[in-house]
Amino acid sequence: MIDLDREKLVKMIDHTELSACAGEERIAELCGEARRFGFYTVCVNGGHVRSAFEKLQGSGVLVCAVVGFPLGAGTSIAKAFEAREAVKNGAAEIDMTIHIGALREKKRAAVRDDIRAVVDASAPALVKVILETCFLTDEEIVAGCMLAVEAGARYVKTSTGFAPAGASPTQVRLMRRTVGADIGVKASGGIRNLRDVRRLIQAGASRLGLSASVAIVEELALEKNARPKAKDNHD
Repeated sequence: MIDLDREKLVKMIDHTELSACAGEERIAELCGEARRFGFYTVCVNGGHVRSAFEKLQGSGVLVCAVVGFPLGAGTSIAKAFEAREAVKNGAAEIDMTIHIGALREKKRAAVRDDIRAVVDASAPALVKVILETCFLTDEEIVAGCMLAVEAGARYVKTSTGFAPAGASPTQVRLMRRTVGADIGVKASGGIRNLRDVRRLIQAGASRLGLSASVAIVEELALEKNARPKAKDNHD
């Protein structure tokens, strides 16, 4: 079992709220939680970026916005516009969904150019590329990772959380092996507890997209408190 301390864990977390039903009250709550726990970012839909950015001023917590989400099947021009708007409104990171159908059809130049359009539009914000791995073969996951790196993305990401399955250690391991040590791997989707978190970090995840962030950090605190204390040698 890998050892985790609270500070390491919270700085790996994109505290996420991407529900269609989320309104201003929920985004305010999300940002309050992120401030209190010190999460690395909040991850929100584009319409909430400005509000989240304003609520997080002075906290050190960044704003991450999703683009082409969740299906990835829009045009590159539309994705680039969406990314540019998000950055203008305060996003420091962009999580974009690739055109999954194009990747599956081996239209690799189109996939690469789609990613590059968002990377260029997002500068200076970094871009994470969502592969939606549950729809892909291992060969397609490898291809998607390589295209993301070639197009200038800084991270590859497993899932949107809106597909039938989310992050798996096997797929994270494959992604890490493909991109090497210099590119981030974000695991997201279906991560509900500390056991899931540990398995994904062990597999190579360097960032975690979580909606259960608070519960997982509190689970870690309970675990630490439950550990037997070292015996005093003078006893």
